[in-house]
Amino acid sequence: MIYRNAEFKDIPLISELQKKYHVLTISDEDKPNGFVTTLFTEEQFAELIEKENGVALACDGDKVIGYAMAASWDYWSKWPLFQHMIKDLPSTEYLGQILTTENSYQYGPICIDKDYRGTEVLPRLFDFSREQMMDRYPILITFINHINPRSYEAHTRKLGLEVIKNFVFNNNNYYELGYDTSVRVKSLV
Repeated sequence: MIYRNAEFKDIPLISELQKKYHVLTISDEDKPNGFVTTLFTEEQFAELIEKENGVALACDGDKVIGYAMAASWDYWSKWPLFQHMIKDLPSTEYLGQILTTENSYQYGPICIDKDYRGTEVLPRLFDFSREQMMDRYPILITFINHINPRSYEAHTRKLGLEVIKNFVFNNNNYYELGYDTSVRVKSLV
């Protein structure tokens, strides 16, 4: 397995994986096992790669079997959900700090092909992504929809993310989670 930053040539493969597991296009059979909710265009993937170096990949040979996204709040500020989260940063504390756009970044979504779930791919991909951002930001922030229990379990139990608070946006309930970027995932230590 290879973990690396995405390049422009990877975008069609990333888009294909996203389509397979996006909440709007996922099969009913696969939905209970986790899904992604943020839909990216190929142009948005390209911008994330170019401006943020923000797409980490897990590859099995030439096949992209997982991706994790991470970027500054500035990048995410186009989407209403992230605008809501940015506005709420000053009222959120984690690791003894009030969150800001300077001391935190938004991680996710992460998507892993179902054939590789339950393996070391999740912690290794998450940790590779974390390492790409740790020199810029001490705090990782993400969110998980309450209707996605598999993602919640994977992030809290397997990776060690901590729930900071719950919030509601657009009639959906979310967990907001945080992680100290200086800490390697415990299962990899």
